Amino acid sequence: MQTQLIVLNGTSSAGKSGLTRCLQAMLPDAWLTFGIDNLLAAMPRSLHNTEAGIAISPNGRITVGADFRALESAWMHGIAATVRAGARIIVDEVFLGGGASQRRWLDVLGDQPACWVGVHCDPAVAAGRELARGDRIPGQALSQAPVVHAGVRYDIEVDTTHTESIDCARIIAATLT
Repeated sequence: MQTQLIVLNGTSSAGKSGLTRCLQAMLPDAWLTFGIDNLLAAMPRSLHNTEAGIAISPNGRITVGADFRALESAWMHGIAATVRAGARIIVDEVFLGGGASQRRWLDVLGDQPACWVGVHCDPAVAAGRELARGDRIPGQALSQAPVVHAGVRYDIEVDTTHTESIDCARIIAATLT
């Protein structure tokens, strides 16, 4: 069966969004993209910076509560259902819980195959990108670096520290054919 789901996991500003756009441009067929940032943008403001929702401390550390987890689960089930309905999807994720985050996806996907991609970037480089973006609280990349890849099993890993997104996308695309 041809892969219909690609899950990219890495820290904030590791280059996942650029990599996603490159994959969309080079892969055959149409691929939709969804990312954790889409979920955050869709959440009601009342769940931002709350214990039940999602909170980002001034140093960039992120904590999530039960209401966030419930919405995240529904979002994941929706993506899985869309894949089962025949769409090809690239998910841009940040596994704050490392392997536990991947297990949540695996539970939702069941027997639906996925290509798991670790997107690595030197934490200092990601922190510089994060600062340059201007749409992130500085410190997220550094606080996420020790946890996002811990206990996660990948089919392929790329490093965007010194490799352009298009070259990383070529590596991923080659594994899908």
